[in-house]
Amino acid sequence: MKVLIVSDTHGQHRMLDYVLEKEQGIDLLIHCGDLEGGEHYLKAVVTCPVYMVKGNNDFFSDVPREEEFSVAGYKVFLTHGHSYFVSLDYERIKEEGKERHADIIMFGHTHKPYLEEGENLTLLNPGSLSYPRQEGRQSSYIIMHVEEGKKPVFEQHYIVPAEIQKKKKEIPIPEEVIVKKPRRFNALLEFFDL
Repeated sequence: MKVLIVSDTHGQHRMLDYVLEKEQGIDLLIHCGDLEGGEHYLKAVVTCPVYMVKGNNDFFSDVPREEEFSVAGYKVFLTHGHSYFVSLDYERIKEEGKERHADIIMFGHTHKPYLEEGENLTLLNPGSLSYPRQEGRQSSYIIMHVEEGKKPVFEQHYIVPAEIQKKKKEIPIPEEVIVKKPRRFNALLEFFDL
C-alpha cells in the first residue's frame, strides 16, 4: 500500500497537484491539517480514500480535529499538532499517542519535516508543501509503503524548485471546485479596474 502524507497546504494547490501527478498510484492520502478550504479540492481531485484533520488555520472547516484509524494493521493517530505545542517539543504529542496506543503519530503545524522511528512508535511530520520553514525551505512530503505484517517504510521527499519550473503546465481545476463570485464582487472589480 502506498500512502501519501502531506500537510500545511494552506489553500495552495500547485505543489499538491505536482505531487499527485508525480506519485501516481497512491492508495491513501493523509493530510495533517491547515487545508484552508483545500478539503473540498482534495475530495474533487483525489480518487483514493482521504484522511484529513483541522489545523489552527481551518476556522470554518467541518473536518475533525483529530483522527484515529488503522493502516495495514498499524494504528495511526492523526492531528495537526498545535494543541500539543509541537512548536516547542514533541513530548506532549508522544505521550498522547502512547495513551491512545498508536503505532504512528502524524502531525503538521511546524512546516518542518520530521521523522523519528522508535521501536514501538513512529513520529512524523511531512513538512509543508506550500510554506516550508526548514533550512533550505524546500516543499516536502512523505510516502509510506506498508503491508499487513511488515514494518512500514517511510520516504521523505523534497521538491526542488527547478523540478516545478520544468512542469509549468496548468492543471485544470474541476468545475465543482470553482467558486462563483457574486455579482457585487464583480462590480467592485470593475469599479476598481482590477
